[in-house]
Amino acid sequence: MSESPSRKFLTAEWRHLVMLNYEVDPAILRPFVPPGTELDQWQGTTLVSIVGFLFLNTRVRGMFIPFHSNFEEVNLRFYVRRKSNDGWRRAVVFVKELVPRLAIAWTARVFYNENYIAVPMRHRIQSDDQNVIRTVSYYWTFKGHENRLEIRTKGQAEYVPEGSLEEFITEHYWGYALQRDGGTVEYQVEHPRWRVMQAESATFDCDVKSLYGEDFARFLNRTPVSAFLADGSAVTVYKGTRLVLP
Repeated sequence: MSESPSRKFLTAEWRHLVMLNYEVDPAILRPFVPPGTELDQWQGTTLVSIVGFLFLNTRVRGMFIPFHSNFEEVNLRFYVRRKSNDGWRRAVVFVKELVPRLAIAWTARVFYNENYIAVPMRHRIQSDDQNVIRTVSYYWTFKGHENRLEIRTKGQAEYVPEGSLEEFITEHYWGYALQRDGGTVEYQVEHPRWRVMQAESATFDCDVKSLYGEDFARFLNRTPVSAFLADGSAVTVYKGTRLVLP
């Protein structure tokens, strides 16, 4: 289902998406699940993902904002679904999102009540002599500690197989955001199917307890169950609508 062009809120490119995926106890996510949705699992396993990527050529309501069009983001997200008239809508919910600009964080908090914070950030991308990306790194500083999310790739980029874990992680075209008054906002995201490269190695060097809390530290300080790099694409994020709940 495609939204009306008049409802476009943001257009951009999401590129070089580092995705590290962890099994967690669903109990730690239940306080974050927006009303009207339920946790979505992968073969009976509840997953969260640490995702780092680049926002490029960003426009909000069609407007280019100087110094705010190209930037990094690192987020912690999990997966929900909601039964609608057109079937199950598989979606993401964000626990916390990091960006380098205060104005970006403010916009997301005001329009979607997403938990954005602004921190110093940078990135590094390295390619081999065939111009294939082999290392992507995202860095951010929080409470005086520099954190790092990094992947080293192997092989070539390929479209994800149907029914795979990679498809479960990447093929979500809806988002839900819990509101301050306990309600839920739903928004649609459009992008083509992405290709991914598998990880030769992956690193998440982070003060997880300070950034996300002790409950998440118990799981995010372990080895991820999977890690890969998605190439990304142009994306459109549509204006959110409030769910009418029973």
